[in-house]
Amino acid sequence: MLRHLSLKDFVIVPTLELDFEPGFAVLTGETGAGKSILIDALQLALGGRADAGVVREGAAKAEITAEFDTPAHLRAWLDEAGFDAADDALLLRRVIDAAGKSRAWINGGAATATQLRELADHLLDIHGQHAWQGLTRPAAVRELLDGFAGLDTAPLARAYATWKQALEALQAAQGRQADALRERERLAWQIGELDGLAPAEGEWDELNAEHARLSHGQSLIDAARSALDALDDAEPSAQSLAGGALDQLERVLDHDPRLLPAVQALRDVQAQLADASHTLAGYLHKADLDPARLAELDERVSAWMSLARRYRRQPQELPALLAQWRAELAALDAASDPALLEASLTAARQAFDAQARAATRTRQDAAPRLAAAVTAAMQQLGMAGGLFDIALQPTDGPQSYGLEAAEFLVAGHAGSTPRPLAKVASGGELSRIALAISVTASQAASSDAPGTLIFDEIDVGIGGAVAETVGRLMKQLGRDRQVLAVTHLPQVAACADRHLVVAKSLQQGATASRVTPVAGEARVAEIARMLGGERLSSTSLAHAEEMLAASTVTTQATKPRKARP
Repeated sequence: MLRHLSLKDFVIVPTLELDFEPGFAVLTGETGAGKSILIDALQLALGGRADAGVVREGAAKAEITAEFDTPAHLRAWLDEAGFDAADDALLLRRVIDAAGKSRAWINGGAATATQLRELADHLLDIHGQHAWQGLTRPAAVRELLDGFAGLDTAPLARAYATWKQALEALQAAQGRQADALRERERLAWQIGELDGLAPAEGEWDELNAEHARLSHGQSLIDAARSALDALDDAEPSAQSLAGGALDQLERVLDHDPRLLPAVQALRDVQAQLADASHTLAGYLHKADLDPARLAELDERVSAWMSLARRYRRQPQELPALLAQWRAELAALDAASDPALLEASLTAARQAFDAQARAATRTRQDAAPRLAAAVTAAMQQLGMAGGLFDIALQPTDGPQSYGLEAAEFLVAGHAGSTPRPLAKVASGGELSRIALAISVTASQAASSDAPGTLIFDEIDVGIGGAVAETVGRLMKQLGRDRQVLAVTHLPQVAACADRHLVVAKSLQQGATASRVTPVAGEARVAEIARMLGGERLSSTSLAHAEEMLAASTVTTQATKPRKARP
């Protein structure tokens, strides 16, 4: 529900602070007073397109703030988008400067116009005097029927997208079949070449290490033997020299303990020399030149190098290249396998058909119920004998919304054949039919539907007893949802739970518009003005009092309940 609207320097409104309540409220005033300005402001607060023309002449910027109840189903969206959802109030603010630049906030957090528009569909539903034009568009007709039926088409749209994707994959595979065959042959031949080598991860480094060892085998053996001779067999050898030095120091160690570190170091050297001799002896015992193994390694290394040059890669990259080609071949086989793709397409179509058939059954059940309800409303709106119908027509093929389109058909008088709504000639009839549809659909709306309905001069072209019926219908609708109507009809205004009057005047040489709640004698005077013009007579005042009294008596037993958030 809309709680509060605040305007500053908006069009011809210097400042405005307006509270709203549950139930049915009307907005009246002379032509040109600025009644539609409030509607325009709300649309801007909910993400409508902004331009510099909305800024009051001479002002730097226009500010619009709208406060709503926070619908429970929007709390998760607000949290996910980073907006504070702890409070029950949802505060939307929009500022437009004189250059046409716009900024927006949701609950104090910076927001985009797109985010405001996402909220709009959940907060406010506006029906203008040309609302019937939207009811001639197939998409709008279908959405209205689905909303009345409580049909969630999101799973159906997802199933359609999956089927469409599968169909496109099959068509693409069929179109590139020749190219795919050539690519597959190329990959298979390359994989075959690398499979013949069978390069293992890390093998290239091991081959190089072993090849270097064997190719320098004689040099390694000679060096190890010479080192071993220097340690053990030479005259003098390293071990004998170290032993002799140790003997010399140990003889005089008792005379000067400061020689102890040198003695300990020589003892360590003796142990390390012995270890080195043992290691070299073992190396020479196992050393083998193995020319056959060296030749085998030469051949293996040459094969690696040859394939690496052919595919312009480093030798160590060959194992990863082989894995990549195998993955590409597997993907190509999966993408170009007609049987697999056709099976996937069939499964996707079956899933879509199941969803679509369920949607069809729901629409077939809801269409006559909605038609009967609108037909009943038409009888109250001066179209006695009129008939409303909904035609469900099969589409040429699957669509994201299902397998049928919906169209509204209307017969304005008894005995006439229902025709498409767009072909109904009378503008008055179109407005009344649109009103009947709006009221009927709104009464059946789900808990997720907008809590506030605005009717912007939708009652143009009607009067008399029909106007009284329109007022009663809106008042009845206001028992469950907040309703705001911009109207010129006193019969409608008399039915309202709250009455707001828009007037304009000159303030410091500039035109300014203001909105004032009226009650009691002020309301009687406004109803009388709507009945007979600016010059109020006792007759028009009495008539106004009578209309208000009649409206009060009619609805006294059914006072408006608090509109749902």
